[in-house]
Amino acid sequence: MDHRAFAFVIVMAALRAGVAATQTPEAQVQENAVVLSGTVMMNDSSPPPISVLVRRTCQGHVESESWTDSQGHYSFKVGGSRTVAGTGDASSAAGHTADLSRPFGNATQYTNPVTSALRNCEMTAVLAGYRSDSMRLAVRSTMDDTRIPTIVLFPLSRADVLAVSVTTGMAPKNARKAYEKGLAAMKAQDWDAAGRELTRAVKDYPKFAVAWFELGMVLEKRGDTAGAVHAWQEAVQADSKYVLPYGKLATYADRKEQWEEAARYSSAWIHLDPEDFPAAYLVNAIAKARLKRMDEAERAARAGLLIDQNRRMPRLSYVLGMILAEKHQYAEAVEQFRDYLRYMPNAKDAEIVREQISKLDQAAVAAKQ
Repeated sequence: MDHRAFAFVIVMAALRAGVAATQTPEAQVQENAVVLSGTVMMNDSSPPPISVLVRRTCQGHVESESWTDSQGHYSFKVGGSRTVAGTGDASSAAGHTADLSRPFGNATQYTNPVTSALRNCEMTAVLAGYRSDSMRLAVRSTMDDTRIPTIVLFPLSRADVLAVSVTTGMAPKNARKAYEKGLAAMKAQDWDAAGRELTRAVKDYPKFAVAWFELGMVLEKRGDTAGAVHAWQEAVQADSKYVLPYGKLATYADRKEQWEEAARYSSAWIHLDPEDFPAAYLVNAIAKARLKRMDEAERAARAGLLIDQNRRMPRLSYVLGMILAEKHQYAEAVEQFRDYLRYMPNAKDAEIVREQISKLDQAAVAAKQ
């Protein structure tokens, strides 16, 4: 072999060694893929009645998703390809054949990109009508057990259920990400960024009722009340059984003395949940009284007092007192005013109410004579 041929062989050998060296990290990442697994159960220890979405959220961002099988089991893989570790792989819970307790090497979270991707992460389950435990991931090394403690789902109250829109689960991934970024911006009180992200969410998914509602909250913060009202109306159009926008629309109409609108939105609010919102009855009673529908106003005020066992809305007693006084039922009106002062002795209008009580006492005596 002449010297040129020998040199060519040496160069090719060096190149092959270089290629092998560049492939080594990829092979290591593939070998160091972590498969996490766990179970979702109801609070009575039964499996969920339907397949449940399970999310891995890291630093406020949804990184991967999976679905439970009929027994509530799920699993998903982190890493194992040239893609950036930590972006996650959405997978279905089709089976659990992997040996999930097998160690995957000796790297720790500080040297292994897979375990680094699991820092500051938590697992939650998503099922309409239920709230989920939040399980913090404790995988610090590929030597750790990759089984996640059981996530438990607890039933919400009727009010909680109605505060969750069914349209949220149908939102596409890009709309959900924009919505989550919007919520993060709201938490940081960055109203401009929140408005941009939430606007993007409803543009990508016009039926995104919760995003419309939150956009309305942001616009209200920015002083755009007309825009806020429009957003809340869009939320109602997107999901007529989502209760939160009704409260905002009814309250806004009451503040603007738009009595027909206040009556309509508060009636819808009551219809959705007649047991949990005394404020709905208060707005409804005021609106009906302003519209001179006194019998309806009285019924609304009395119904509100019946559910307001802890007197969260003492103003209901005052409004009922005004309605009864208008209907010349002076003695009971006085009782309601006194009940109002019992819970609100230092109210701004306390002296005015005391004067009304004195006048109504006199009127009651005169009526008897």
